[in-house]
Amino acid sequence: MRRRAAALSGDSKQHCSQATESGYGASPMLIFIMKRLGFMVVIMIVVSLALFVILELSPGSVATKVLGPYTSEEQRNLWLEQHGYMQPLYVRYFSWLGNFVTGDFGESTRFKVPVSEVLWPRLWNTAILGFWVFAFMIPISLVLGILAGMREGSRLDRTISVASIITTSVPEFASTVIVSAIFVFWLKWLPGTSSMTDGFSFKELILPVMVLVIYDFGYVARMTRASMAEVMTTQYIRTAVLKGLRYRRVILKHALRNALIAPFTVIVLQVSWLLSGVIVVEFFFGYKGFGALLLEASLNDDIFVIEACAMVAVFVVVVGRLISDVGYQYLNPRIRFS
Repeated sequence: MRRRAAALSGDSKQHCSQATESGYGASPMLIFIMKRLGFMVVIMIVVSLALFVILELSPGSVATKVLGPYTSEEQRNLWLEQHGYMQPLYVRYFSWLGNFVTGDFGESTRFKVPVSEVLWPRLWNTAILGFWVFAFMIPISLVLGILAGMREGSRLDRTISVASIITTSVPEFASTVIVSAIFVFWLKWLPGTSSMTDGFSFKELILPVMVLVIYDFGYVARMTRASMAEVMTTQYIRTAVLKGLRYRRVILKHALRNALIAPFTVIVLQVSWLLSGVIVVEFFFGYKGFGALLLEASLNDDIFVIEACAMVAVFVVVVGRLISDVGYQYLNPRIRFS
């Protein structure tokens, strides 16, 4: 009886494991996503704690930045009492964190309106800029990188590599000056600012997009070239070619999918760079985006705008990492998450 019970127990465990593998249990992908979401929450909490300690720990400093340095101590104490800064530290933190979760970022001292009324339009403007940057940068960099990797060591490979290195080596603040000198002052084809005072204009968007594409496409192209060159030297590609498969089919169906893993990671990470790393470009061209808002808030000690921008930027970064990790599964089925 004991042997029979043990055998039945073993059979039930085997059936449960088979059911899990067949999809009746939680899939490894779902478990992985849930773990990553938990990790995202932990990161956001850690960042919020750091922001609170740096910017909110001293109530007197907050009151001075909000009300100005020329207010009296009585006025500052009254403001602190009205906004709950006299409460215990942990109560203040959870209240501050709860306001962030509900979208209450406070009132901007620079613009004299709620932070959300300034933040979301600026974030949308940067999203528009980023969309057009990606729309041009991704096809150009991938095509050039693939062509260079397919013909490693050729004249085309050297030309693309040199062009990529040169463009990536020139920082944005130098590129903005160069393109403005050519297209604004010399050729007089494009406007020198992108403030959009008369409404949205594609013409005013050309120069910021051009500068960001010129700076970023070389980096992605070089990553694509290195990945493609490595894949082209693998045994399964050589075997497919020797078996007589069409070269185009070998590239598109076998080599390209594995070669896109590294560029995919780089491209996803560029989202966070475009969000907070375009400060120079937006400020130079007068573009009302997220980067320019962050710079303006820093210059004017707008504490609540700085906090909101920091939390949004970190959220975008961790979401980008999640998308990047999940994308591995679809680009290369050999990668499995446990």
